[in-house]
Amino acid sequence: MSTPSPVPDMDRNRLPSLFEVLSRRTLAPVDLFSFYIYMRDTQRSVDYLDFWLDVSQHMSLCRHYVRELRRSVLIETPELEKAGSKRSSQILETYNSNGNGNGHGNGNGYGQTRTSDDPPGPSRANYSGKSHDQRLSAFLRDTDSKQSPNNSQNGDRSADNTPSSENPPRPSFITTQSNSPAANSNSPQHTVSRQDIRASAEKILYTYLLASAEREIIIPQGLVGAIERAITQEGRDDPEVFDAAKDYVFQAMERDAFPGFLNQKALGNLVEPDKTARLVVGMVSMFAAWWTAFIMIFLNYGRATRCWLILPFTIGTYLIMSYEYMLDPILALAGLSEYTFLSFTRIKEPYVRKLLNKRAMTCLLWIALIDVAWCCLFIFVPGKRL
Repeated sequence: MSTPSPVPDMDRNRLPSLFEVLSRRTLAPVDLFSFYIYMRDTQRSVDYLDFWLDVSQHMSLCRHYVRELRRSVLIETPELEKAGSKRSSQILETYNSNGNGNGHGNGNGYGQTRTSDDPPGPSRANYSGKSHDQRLSAFLRDTDSKQSPNNSQNGDRSADNTPSSENPPRPSFITTQSNSPAANSNSPQHTVSRQDIRASAEKILYTYLLASAEREIIIPQGLVGAIERAITQEGRDDPEVFDAAKDYVFQAMERDAFPGFLNQKALGNLVEPDKTARLVVGMVSMFAAWWTAFIMIFLNYGRATRCWLILPFTIGTYLIMSYEYMLDPILALAGLSEYTFLSFTRIKEPYVRKLLNKRAMTCLLWIALIDVAWCCLFIFVPGKRL
C-alpha cells in the first residue's frame, strides 16, 4: 500500500513547530521548501538540513524494504509451509503486529523522493517517540546477523539451510508489468535491496560525517566515532545508527535557525537582499526629498508647487518602514510572500496570512502618519528667498 502524503493542518491557530515544517505539514510561506531556501541563502548551513533529510530518507528506505520483504514472504506462504520453515514470516508478522510496517517515527522527506509515515505532531515530544524506529532497527539488525558474508552482499537471502524460496526475489520494475502475484500487489514499481540500505548508510557517513567530507557538518566527535564504528566495523546500516546525530542536528536547527526563519517568513514577507535594497533606495529618496524641500523653501516656491514633495517623502517612508517591519504591506494584503529576490508565492498558511495582514495594517498606519508629518512640515512652512 502506498504511503499517504502528509495533510497540512488548516485549523492550526499558532505558528508551526520545526517538526511540522520538516514533516511537510505546513503551507507556504512556512513550508519545507521555504525553510530549505532560508537555510541555504540566509543561514548558509543547508548541509545540516540535507543531513537530517537524508537520514529520514534512509529511514523511509528501511521501512520500504521491510514492507516489501514481508509482502514477498506472504506471497510465497505455500512454499514456506512446504519447506517447513516459518521463521522469517514469524519475524515479519511480529514486526507487523507491533508497528504495522508503516512507521510512526521521525522519517520525513523532502521533495518527491522522500516520504513520511509520521503522525501529526506540533512539538518535539512527538518527534522523540521512537519505539517504532527502534523495532525497525532491531529487525534489520536481526536479519543482517543471520546473513553470511557472501549472501549479505546480495542482501536478500538468509544464511540458514533453507530453500531459496524462503526469501523469494522481490518484483523488479520489469516483473511488475507482468501478471505475476507480485505484480498485482500494491508495492512500488522498484524494489529495495539490503545492498541499497547499506549504500545509503555509507553515503551519509562519507558525505556528511567523516573529516574532510564533501559536505562535512560539525557535530561532536563522539557521535561521529560511534557512527563510523557501527557502520565500518560492526556492519550496521539500521536507522538507529544515526539517531543521536539526527537528534543533535534537529535541536541545533530548532535553536539556531528556526526562530529566524519564523521571524522572516511568518512575521515578514521580504528576503534579505530585498530589505537591503529597500533601505538604500529609501534613504536616497528621503535625502532627495529633504534636499528639494529646503531648496523650495529658500527659493520661496508656492505651497502648490511644494506638494510635489509628497512623492519622494511617500516613497522613502514606505521603503524604510518596509525595511523596519521586514514586510511589504501592500504585497502582504495581496497575499504574497517572497521566496527569493523578486520571486513571490501565495501565502497559503491561514494563521500566517492573518498575522501578516495585522502587521501590514499597522505598518501602513505608521507610514501614513510619518508621511503626513514630513509633508505638512515642508509644505506649510513659510518660504523665504535668500
